[in-house]
Amino acid sequence: MLNEQLKDRKIILASGSPRRQQFFNDLGIEVEIRLKPVVEEYPTRLTHFEISDYLAQLKAIPFKDGLKPNEILITSDTIVWHHSKALGKPRNAEEAFRMIQSMSNTTHEVITSVCFTTIDFEKTVNSVTKVTFKELFAEEIQYYINTYKPFDKAGAYGIQEWIGLIGVTKIEGSYFNVMGLPTHLVYKTLNAMVGK
Repeated sequence: MLNEQLKDRKIILASGSPRRQQFFNDLGIEVEIRLKPVVEEYPTRLTHFEISDYLAQLKAIPFKDGLKPNEILITSDTIVWHHSKALGKPRNAEEAFRMIQSMSNTTHEVITSVCFTTIDFEKTVNSVTKVTFKELFAEEIQYYINTYKPFDKAGAYGIQEWIGLIGVTKIEGSYFNVMGLPTHLVYKTLNAMVGK
C-alpha cells in the first residue's frame, strides 16, 4: 500500500485547510503541515486550469530552497470557473451573495490543481468537476452565507454544507475535487513517484 511505499519519505502539505488535511489522514498518508504566505495573483492571460496550475506552482516557490532529498511538497489551489471567469474566495458577504446567485440554475466547473515538488522534480495535475445548481432563492443564499460564512471557499460555497445538500442537482466528475482535493489523482501521482 502507498503508506508503506512512503515510509522513507516525508510528505509536506503546504495547506491550512482542515479538509485537505483530513483527506490525507483518510488516505492513510502522514503529512507535516508547513505554511508560508503567498500573494495569490496570476497573469490575466491565464484561463481555466492554467490559473489553478499556476497558483499551485506559485505556492511551492517559497519552500523550494529548504526541501530535503526525502521530502515531497504538496501544494494546491481550487477555483470555480463560471461564465469564462475564475471565482476565488469572496471578500465579503455581498460578493459571496453575487457569486452564488450567478451559479443559480446553471452549471459551473470546479478546478483543483495539485503540485508535487521535490528537490529535483515538479509535477502538476488537475481535475475538473461540473456542478449544477437548482434555482437558488435569495433567502436560501442569504441563510447559507449568514450561517456558514463561506469566505474561505472558492466560489463562496462548500458542496458538503447546507447549500450543497439542498442545491446541487447534478455532478460530473470527482466529488472530493469539489471539496478541495482530487484524492484519486493524489494517490495515483504519489504511487507513480515512489515507483509503484
